[in-house]
Parts: sequence; structure tokens; C-alpha cells
Amino acid sequence: MTRTLKWLAAIGIATLSVAPAYALAASATPVGSWQVTTGEARYKITACGDDGELCAKLIWLRDDQRTDENLAVLNKYVVQGAERATENKWEGNVLFEGRSYDGTMTLVSKNYMTLKGCSGILCQTYELTRI
Repeated sequence: MTRTLKWLAAIGIATLSVAPAYALAASATPVGSWQVTTGEARYKITACGDDGELCAKLIWLRDDQRTDENLAVLNKYVVQGAERATENKWEGNVLFEGRSYDGTMTLVSKNYMTLKGCSGILCQTYELTRI
């Protein structure tokens, strides 16, 4: 699995923040289909709890990302139960290959979100657009 895709699956949507969400309507939601801006993976985000929790499933991989390791998580939930932290931000943990990652997902606008995932002091941020 490429380092980028491994982090994406791990934090996934992992759960999931960089910029504050400005002027979003109260009804704005990350539920839907999203693609990493670099184009190698797509995710489906769904509501999966009574209190606004979110889940994310890896639903598509670009051909050059279809390794055995990546295919093992294709069509599987990489995030389950990310909890709302603020109006447009969700937080949670993701277990991937036996490791736990902390992450935040921030809905910046209706069609743009950022994901930040950390393992210890190492963090990475990704950008996703709605498809």
C-alpha cells in the first residue's frame, strides 16, 4: 500500500481539520461520496449513529493503487463512529493494521473537507472534494 493511501485508509476519513468551517449552513453534512484531491481513492461517508456519528468506507481505487494491501480494505469501513466535536468537525480513532490513529475531519465547505490524522507526533493532512 502506498504511504499516502495507507494514511488515508488509516485516518480515513478516518476520522478526520485544518481550517475552520466558515459560513456553512447548519444543514451542511459530509455524508456522501468524496475523492482525495490527488485522485487515488474514493470514500462513501454515511451517518451511522443516533448522535451524528459518521462512518467511512473505501469504495474505489485508481488502477495504480490496486495492490493486494489496498484491495484488502476496498469496500470495507475504515472509520466507524466518528463523533461530532463541533458543528462541522468530527473526531475519532481508527484501527488499521493493528495500529490506532487519532483523526479529525473538518467540513470546510459543502464540497470540500480536510482530514488530519496523527500517530504520536507524526501527522498528515489530506484534502477531499465531493463527487
